[in-house]
Amino acid sequence: MHEIAFKPLLRQAGLIVLGALILLWTLLPLYHMVILSLTPVGEGFAGKLWPDAPTLDNYRIVLTQDNYYLSRFWLQLGNSVLVAFTSCVFVFALSLTASFAITRLRPRFAGFASHMALITYLVPATFLAIPFYQVMGSYGLLGSRWALIITIATFATPYAIWVLQQNAGSVPRELDEAAEIDGASPWQIFRLVYLPLMVPTIVAVGAFAVMLSWNEYLYAFLLLSDEDRITLPVMLGQFLSDDSAPWPLLMVSGVLYSLPPAILYFLARRYMATGLAAGSVKG
Repeated sequence: MHEIAFKPLLRQAGLIVLGALILLWTLLPLYHMVILSLTPVGEGFAGKLWPDAPTLDNYRIVLTQDNYYLSRFWLQLGNSVLVAFTSCVFVFALSLTASFAITRLRPRFAGFASHMALITYLVPATFLAIPFYQVMGSYGLLGSRWALIITIATFATPYAIWVLQQNAGSVPRELDEAAEIDGASPWQIFRLVYLPLMVPTIVAVGAFAVMLSWNEYLYAFLLLSDEDRITLPVMLGQFLSDDSAPWPLLMVSGVLYSLPPAILYFLARRYMATGLAAGSVKG
C-alpha cells in the first residue's frame, strides 16, 4: 500500500524537477540579455554572471539614439508598430468575414475553402521569399511597408480563419435563426451576433497576428531597404554585421523591443487561452 501511494508522489516530484529545468533553460537567455544590457559597453564580452559596475547609461544611449546604429531607433520602432497594427487590421477584416461566410452562410465551396486555407502552410515561408520578392517587384511595392504588411497578412490569415472557424462551430446556430426571424440581414447578424460572441477568439487571433508581425525578420529584411522604413528587427540584425558593434546596446534594444508583446500577452492571456481552446471540444 505504501509503495502504491509513493509512486504518484515520485511522479509528481519528477514532473516538478523537469518543469524547473525547462523554466531555467527558458529564462537563462533572458537573464543574460538583461545582464548584458546593464553591462558597460567596454565590458560586453567579459562573460560575467553579474557586471562589476552595472549601469543604466546604456538605456539612456538607446532612448536618446546616441549611437550610430541607433540613430533611427524611434522611427524604426514606429515602423514596427505601424506594420503590426495594419497587418492585424487586415487579418481581422479577412479572417472574420471568411470564417462567418464559411460557418454561418455555408456556401457550397465552404469545405474546400476551409481546407485550402491550411494547405498554404505545407510550404515553408522561407521557400516563398523569392516568389514574394518577385511579386512585390512586379506591383512596384518593393521598399514599401505595404509589401511587408500584405505578406504578413497572407501568412497570418489562413491560421486565423481556421481558429475562428473552430470557435464559430461551438456557437449555436439558433441565435442566427432567431435573428433572421426578427428580420436581421446577414450583415446585422455578423455585427450584432457573431462578433460579440467571438471576442475571446478575436483577441487571440489579434495577438497572434501582432506577434507574427512584431518578430518578422526575413521578409522585413528582404522587402524593405530604406533605413527610414525598415522595422526594428532588421536594425537589430545590423549589429551582427560588425564585430565591433556595442553588444550591450543591442541587448538594451532587445529588452525594450520585447516589452510591448510581453505587456500584450499579460493583458490578453485570459482571452487567448479561452479563444484558442474554444471549439476544440464539440458536443
